[in-house]
Amino acid sequence: MPKAYWINTFRVIDDPDRVAAYAELGGAVMRAHGGRFLARGLPAAAFEEGAIERTTLIEFDSVADAVAAYRSDAYQHALAVLGDAAVRDIRIIEAAG
Repeated sequence: MPKAYWINTFRVIDDPDRVAAYAELGGAVMRAHGGRFLARGLPAAAFEEGAIERTTLIEFDSVADAVAAYRSDAYQHALAVLGDAAVRDIRIIEAAG
């Protein structure tokens, strides 16, 4: 089964304190579901339509594990804490063969 990668970009951050609270809660959920943080922060470079936005890359053993983390009650609680403090784009992609 191929690994999966959760890619999260923060398009807009309106309340850094709530984002920090979300990150603490959400990070624990990711780790509990087998997620491994590979990269976190602002891009070192961005090209073409790329934007300099806070980005997180998390590796999971499978798409199912990543989706389960997102759908978990604990992660939904983290999202409730985040509320409207940020606009984000989350993608889960399967690793290439």
